[in-house]
Amino acid sequence: MTTNHDLEPAASQTPDMMPILKRTGLIAVFLWFAFGGVAHFALTELEMSIVPPVIPWPRAVVLVSGVFELMGAAGILIPATRRAAGIGLFLLTIAVTPANVYMLQHAELFNAPRWVLIARLPFQVVLLAVILWSTASRPGNSSPR
Repeated sequence: MTTNHDLEPAASQTPDMMPILKRTGLIAVFLWFAFGGVAHFALTELEMSIVPPVIPWPRAVVLVSGVFELMGAAGILIPATRRAAGIGLFLLTIAVTPANVYMLQHAELFNAPRWVLIARLPFQVVLLAVILWSTASRPGNSSPR
């Protein structure tokens, strides 16, 4: 005999998908900034080439931003620092936007298809949204999860 309990939708019997999606977002943000931060040290000359000429001390800018990327990536792994690290990565992403615009304006200087440079800007908006969403505290919870 079937009961009403047996006919409940499967969604009520499985864990909530939001934590899984949020965790996936956190992993994506972590990987983006961990690999990006390492690239600032492993490919310093390449990273320096995209710093707009109006910004002084390109090597220092690349190295400092690499440190911030690695700190932010590590920070989002720790629940107590996740929100602050997310805000830092959000601000850092905005701060590096001039390099992305410079690359697009001077595409001939870089070995990248123009469509990639164009797509990079709306991708950055998506990245900003994922950073904020995945590092936000849960409603009714004072600590980020």
